Amino acid sequence: MNKTAQIKKNHQFIKFRKLVIVSILIGFLSAFLGISLKKITEYYEEIFFHQVSVHPLFYIVFPVFGLSVIYFLRQYLFKKKENKGIKEVFESTKTEKNLPLYKIPSHFINGLLTVIFGGSTGIEVSTVVATATIGSVAHEKENVFRQYKTELICAGVAAGVTALFSSPIAGILFAFEVISRKVTRAFIISNVIAVSIAFGLLNILKEEPLFAVSITTWHLKAIPYFILLGILAGMNSVYLTKCVLFFKSQFGKINTHYYKIIIGSAVLSISLFIFPQLYGEGYHAIKGIFSTSQLPLTITLALTFIGILVLKPIVTSVTLASGGDGGVFAPSLFIGAFLGLLLASILNSLFHVNVIPVNFMIIGMAAVLSASIHAPFTAIFLVCGLTNDYTLFLPILIVCLISKYTAKTIYPYTVYSYAPSLTK
Repeated sequence: MNKTAQIKKNHQFIKFRKLVIVSILIGFLSAFLGISLKKITEYYEEIFFHQVSVHPLFYIVFPVFGLSVIYFLRQYLFKKKENKGIKEVFESTKTEKNLPLYKIPSHFINGLLTVIFGGSTGIEVSTVVATATIGSVAHEKENVFRQYKTELICAGVAAGVTALFSSPIAGILFAFEVISRKVTRAFIISNVIAVSIAFGLLNILKEEPLFAVSITTWHLKAIPYFILLGILAGMNSVYLTKCVLFFKSQFGKINTHYYKIIIGSAVLSISLFIFPQLYGEGYHAIKGIFSTSQLPLTITLALTFIGILVLKPIVTSVTLASGGDGGVFAPSLFIGAFLGLLLASILNSLFHVNVIPVNFMIIGMAAVLSASIHAPFTAIFLVCGLTNDYTLFLPILIVCLISKYTAKTIYPYTVYSYAPSLTK
């Protein structure tokens, strides 16, 4: 009897040791992929955005060129298969279907091309699917890992999100809130190890926070206005969700793919020409308004912000519907920042409330993301990681919960949970 128990104990130890080793490997590869994609995208997006600023003709050339290249890559290199975004990850965790290896280069390349050529989305979903594929491939290599498929996929996703946003907690929470929705011992072990490796790599490479902002304090008197921001954020997230679903549905009725590219490029080109802030993932625009957040609100500025808030969900949706690779992460952060600044500017200029605009921008980013993906705790730690500052933790928590439940009350689905054939 003791011998049988010892054999079982030895088997469990071997299984645990292998799980640790594969989690380390997944963490390193996923973090390396995420950091590489982020760095390459930032580098080329800056170059291309400078070119369109100097030569506006490129507003027409870049979107049609980028979407065309992505289409031809999918046709002739990536087995004529569309990338379905996080839906692919859900399908893999719920069925016997595995994520094929080509999903790594497919999402890496297509996500990069979408953003640098002006597609109004981000690389986050491309990174999530590519790193989930790393976990899926690892699960296939050893019989002992067959029962840990979801856990290893989540480990890849968690490490990838950590690499993008410098927040291990956000990585684990995203894997739990959006992908797994259950916690097992293997989930904790694999995900903690993977994000630790990813965070260690970030520290070795001395990665700086994406947004270098100074957050000093917040005041209790601002809470009613934070609540208002949460409600508005929930409403804006529903608008984003419905736009994505509507345009994907409408573009799905177009049989000739190049017509989708022409229509999508036309919408993108016109929108980018009017509002250059919509170019790519939009982080350059967020950094710009952080540095000018104290400017007095004028009618022109207010109309610009309103135009951006109305158009961003449309151009994001058209980018995805016409073949671009990406999701709603970066657009949610972008919308939240502009919404927060607009609300703060209105309160200060018209009602002389004297709120802190930067605080409203940070909280707005978290609130719209929380409502868009129904993952408030991911949004909290992700945005705090982006700024490397937890001063606003409590108001962000309150507003993220308000925005999520406002959105769910108006419309119970996200782009990930509604009508699988339409999700991205």
